[in-house]
Amino acid sequence: MTWDEYATAWAGLHGGFDPRRASVLVRGWLRLAFVLGRPLGRLGVPPTAVTVVGLLICACVPLVVLADRTVGPLAGAALVLLAGVADSVDGAVAVTSGRASRLGHLYDSVADRLGEAAWLAAFWAAGAFGWLVVVAGALSWLHEYVRARASVAGMREIGVVTIGERPSRVSIALVGLLLTGAGALITTELAAGTATLATVVWVLFAGYGICQLLAAVRRALA
Repeated sequence: MTWDEYATAWAGLHGGFDPRRASVLVRGWLRLAFVLGRPLGRLGVPPTAVTVVGLLICACVPLVVLADRTVGPLAGAALVLLAGVADSVDGAVAVTSGRASRLGHLYDSVADRLGEAAWLAAFWAAGAFGWLVVVAGALSWLHEYVRARASVAGMREIGVVTIGERPSRVSIALVGLLLTGAGALITTELAAGTATLATVVWVLFAGYGICQLLAAVRRALA
């Protein structure tokens, strides 16, 4: 399968959003997933196995932060990056091997939500307020719930790529833990403040993203 064939198939599974017309960053990220996923598909690796590996990596993020408040956030950031790669690669494996399925899409979505909960738990472990972490998780869940219900109600197109989508959450978790780790090398108070600030950014992105999505849903279904 060529990149163009993969991009066409990927668009069909993501509401018609063509990755070849995406930003340089998004296009490059998806192309990396294609390059890594195609050989795994040829080897017969199940896409669900890649999804499980990614979820296990996510589960380790709060654990390493709890284990060491100094270098733990830096290690957690590296794990978030690996989990993000795995999350993209599992879809590439499914598409390139012809094993994409609705059940696999469901598993992938559930794994994404659990993984994001683990990242937010890492912010809590680094010192962010628990209630703020819960709000961030609830808003991200609501974002995905609204998109899913809109699809059931008849919204077939993606509508809008909001500021609160999955790539933004990956970026906030990655950068937030990196900065938290840098702060931890100075004082634990600075690390806690940085983790709290990263969670606030998550809340703001998620909240504004929901507003964008609701506006798009209203236009599509009105």
